Formats: sequence, C-alpha cells, structure tokens
Amino acid sequence: MTNINYILKVKDAKLGDIQKALQQAGIQVRSILEVFKEDAKGQEEAQ
Repeated sequence: MTNINYILKVKDAKLGDIQKALQQAGIQVRSILEVFKEDAKGQEEAQ
C-alpha cells in the first residue's frame, strides 16, 4: 500500500463532512489537517 498526501481546497465544508464523503467514495482517510483558513471578506478583496 502506498501513502499519498493531497492538498484539498474547499468552500464552506467541515472536516467531518469531507471525511465522510471520501470514505463513502471508498477512500481510506488517514488524517485531515486544516492548514489555512480565509474569511469571505479576504476573498472578496483579493478578487
């Protein structure tokens, strides 16, 4: 078995919801880490 690390960017999702969706798709989840959180105001200014 090979371990692979991915970075996933989502909008308005909770860690538990992401884990459930991946497991329902047959993907074994080892861990999920939140590395950066941006508020909606910051996104609007950037655009």
